Amino acid sequence: MELGLFPLNLVLVPGEQAPLHVFEPRYRELIGECLDSGSDFGIVLEDDAGMREVGTRCSVVEVLDQFPDGRLNVVVEAQERFQLLGLTEGRAFRTAEVEPLPDDADTPSEEEVEECLVAYTRVVDAAEAELDDLDLDADSIAYQIASRIDFGPEVKQGLLEIRSERERVVRLAPMLNQAADAVEREREIRNRAAGNGRVEPI
Repeated sequence: MELGLFPLNLVLVPGEQAPLHVFEPRYRELIGECLDSGSDFGIVLEDDAGMREVGTRCSVVEVLDQFPDGRLNVVVEAQERFQLLGLTEGRAFRTAEVEPLPDDADTPSEEEVEECLVAYTRVVDAAEAELDDLDLDADSIAYQIASRIDFGPEVKQGLLEIRSERERVVRLAPMLNQAADAVEREREIRNRAAGNGRVEPI
């Protein structure tokens, strides 16, 4: 199946929503066609290392602004993952033949999920953040967490490419604990500095 691509320094995991500012003419054309036909497009990470081979099929769920010069502010939602088979030609925007990238049937144990959830709660509490509750009945706890915690594009891409929910959950738990440790240390330093004007080595 051929899909129009929107390469960005951005990774969206299935179920994640994000705002996009669309200003380049070729991508205004791509998003305009998607709006007219109700079709999807693909977001794929592109950085100094090049364009990756795994991305997510996305749809426009809301148009926030349409400017006279054709620029758009939209909200998109990531759907299923895809594997890039090969780039195609003929359009102003990049296109490729893609195929769905389903998960293997390897699910995490209750203990592995609980460990991941405890680590996630540590991060949220340490950051004193107010985040939407996780849907524990959803297909992927890992993707929900990855959409709420900013690990950066490289880490999210790694999670996106994993073919097993169990592996994602097991991979996330230590990363979340490390993030919680970092946030707690930063908060302690701020509190000490505010208390006596000095920062004592930890």
